Amino acid sequence: MPELMLPQTAPEPLKESDSNNIQMGDKRKPKNVGKNLMCRLQSILPSSSSNAEASKPSKLTTEEALLWSQSLEKLLESKYGMTTFRAFLRSEFSDENIEFWLTCEDFKKVKSSRLSSKAKKIYEHYIRAEAPKEINIDHHTRETIKANVQNPTIHCFDDAQKIVYGLMERDSYPRFLRSDIYQTLSGKLQPGSVNG
Repeated sequence: MPELMLPQTAPEPLKESDSNNIQMGDKRKPKNVGKNLMCRLQSILPSSSSNAEASKPSKLTTEEALLWSQSLEKLLESKYGMTTFRAFLRSEFSDENIEFWLTCEDFKKVKSSRLSSKAKKIYEHYIRAEAPKEINIDHHTRETIKANVQNPTIHCFDDAQKIVYGLMERDSYPRFLRSDIYQTLSGKLQPGSVNG
């Protein structure tokens, strides 16, 4: 049974340089897309740590990868699933939804003294029209959030987060399951074949 050896450390957030590496690789021949993405994925997954416990390798098994196909929730609960999904979305230049969703999850843990400044940053980065990572939400939700950011609570982005989750569940997640990277990790793709 194919296994990938990975250390037991939490995945680090993807850096801009990781995104650039993924983007550059997309110019290669289509037959190598899955293999190239797999190589890039291995380069961004954590590889070592000075902590003796953290340096013990853990295994990403085919069985764990297969669990990701049960639901988007199962995929996002897995640290390797999350990292793989984020790398896949970056390779398709469509990572704004997962980044927003993760930002909302972090926002819910923010101390109340920092709530206002964080809410404004999220609004400017993801919600306002023409934002750098503008998410696809309806006008009514956008306007409601604009008003809520003036006096934010930990729930002021909940409606947008639900919309984005639904978009990922209906669009990005099925594409991920059909991708060469997922097919390779789950053992469904034969070496040398291309999943089109």
